[in-house]
Amino acid sequence: MYALGLSARWIHLASSILLVGASAMIVMAGRSDRPTARRWEDRVLAGARGLALLALASGLVVLAVQTALFEGRAGAALDRHAIARVLLETQAGHVWLVRFGFLAILATFLWLRLSVDRRADWRAARGEALLLGVAALVPLAAAGHAAAVEPGTARAIAFDGLHVIAAGVWVGGLLPLALLLRTAATENGADARPHAVLAARRFSRVALGVILLLAVTGALLAITHVGSVAGLVGTSYGRLLLVKLGLLVGILAFAAVNRSVLLARLAGDGPTVGRPTMRRLSGFVAAEAALALTILAVVSALSVTPPARHEAPVWPFGIRLSLAALEGAPVEATRALIGSQVGVLGLAALVAGTVVRAWRLPLVAGALVGLGAGAGLALPPLAIDAYPTTYLRPSVPYQAASIAAGATLYRETCMRCHGGTGAGDGPQGRGLPRLPADLRAPHTAQHTAGDLFWWITNGIPAAGMPGFGTQFTEDQRWELINFLRALSSGYAARGMGSVVEPDRRWLVAPDFTFSVGPTPARTLKEFRGRNVLLVLYALPGSRPRMSQLAEREGTLATLGVEVIAVPIDADPDAIRRLGAEPRVLFPVVTEGAEAIVTAYRLFAASPHAELLIDRQGYVRAIAKSRGEAAELDALLAQIQQLNDEKAPAQAAPEEHVH
Repeated sequence: MYALGLSARWIHLASSILLVGASAMIVMAGRSDRPTARRWEDRVLAGARGLALLALASGLVVLAVQTALFEGRAGAALDRHAIARVLLETQAGHVWLVRFGFLAILATFLWLRLSVDRRADWRAARGEALLLGVAALVPLAAAGHAAAVEPGTARAIAFDGLHVIAAGVWVGGLLPLALLLRTAATENGADARPHAVLAARRFSRVALGVILLLAVTGALLAITHVGSVAGLVGTSYGRLLLVKLGLLVGILAFAAVNRSVLLARLAGDGPTVGRPTMRRLSGFVAAEAALALTILAVVSALSVTPPARHEAPVWPFGIRLSLAALEGAPVEATRALIGSQVGVLGLAALVAGTVVRAWRLPLVAGALVGLGAGAGLALPPLAIDAYPTTYLRPSVPYQAASIAAGATLYRETCMRCHGGTGAGDGPQGRGLPRLPADLRAPHTAQHTAGDLFWWITNGIPAAGMPGFGTQFTEDQRWELINFLRALSSGYAARGMGSVVEPDRRWLVAPDFTFSVGPTPARTLKEFRGRNVLLVLYALPGSRPRMSQLAEREGTLATLGVEVIAVPIDADPDAIRRLGAEPRVLFPVVTEGAEAIVTAYRLFAASPHAELLIDRQGYVRAIAKSRGEAAELDALLAQIQQLNDEKAPAQAAPEEHVH
């Protein structure tokens, strides 16, 4: 069923593309009164009629296979009720109805015997066929991966629509052009030779613009559906895309030869230069078309392959490049800087070589030497060991509950070697071949979550670290990684004080879920767009400060601050213990406090701590005390500073560590 569906998709896509190209090529060639040119046009129109019928038939097969897949049973492919459900209740079905309608109209129009003796009638008939072909092709974008992009669905569909139009004009026009050139290159087709030369030149000019449009829209779609180098080389979708790009390079090589060499020779003497060149150009254009049809087969496979963003990448190399490798290594950083500048000079020489023809060979040679030397100097210092899971996305969000669960796992299995604080000073670590790593150090945050996942799963034999892949479930390993991330971030935040550093956002506030008495549960993420003052308090020491915050709650609310108070002892009777005076109007957590305290005390372990979280979800200031009352003006000034900051260009922190 899969093979049938893939074959039908390829035939349907190819016939739809070729339909647009056939009409576009006729329009670009223009009307001619030469018998050979008119016979060529009739042959192309006859082919278009067959393509329209093929597109309709293959579209029916695609619908049947899609219905079987939706229903989960092969018999649904011939079940009219199941097919009706797909057509009427799914977006893919709605798109299919629109496209099938346009294809049916186009097929009917092509089979009509219309009089086109007048130039205006010819233009109207050929232009209408082109518009109907485009109308039947563009809706493909609304049934593909672009329709599932969020946010920016309309933008992705628009890019995809432009991409398929460009492909239709360029790829679809290759076979008709090759046929025209081959026909005109014969001795009997000499009367159509000027028409063929003009058509080839027009197509070349249009193709140049279309290729640029394909490059821009293709790059934007690749960013949307792939998103990273890991997705490009480590997923099925990315590898198919690389195959597509490789074939495209071959097509562009043929196109470059056609445009720069063969096209200019078409005006030469007919018997000795013009016709042989035209035959050669016809062969090259046909080769382009063959590669293009192969690309359409790859595109058909891409349409049924999950985009790389939604697939866990498997990194195929033993190293990766990262600027983190230069931190604390001034010599390596200097080498990388010098190498990058040498590479820039090589790139400049390459650009100059494409412009200055007289010096092209030495400039290109020097450019290749410069680029090679630059890469040899700059890349080795950036190399870091990598593993198949290096770019694997965590399946467990970076939340307080997962950090707390990871902390429990750490105490049970890791603390004996890495120590209670993660400093690598555990009692059993002294007998290992290599001292355990200090998990608080910056290098923990520099490694990807996938690196940590690999080590926890498989161990580090050279260091004597065992693997826990059979002992922990996948979710438990991610929970442990979330704890390690929070531990490292907390150690990095030890110097963060009560003063906000302008526009410096780096410490992600782990999301958490909490309840206040019998009210429904809420999350920290719900307060995005407002500043949050997270207060970790302990009675009786924090009573003066809590009373002070309660008295000024109105002022804080006016400034757009939500106060969330969390008792360190996680007492479910926390509200009653605070007392009735002064009245506490801000949330006091009665459920979920234990996980919140476990996570956030990694950032501030004092008896009383106040963490100021900005509107995007970053911790911006941490005030530590014993809970005594203090002047609120300093806190209000920091809040006002956050309010005055412009909305950052960077996105809010994701729920997963990387």
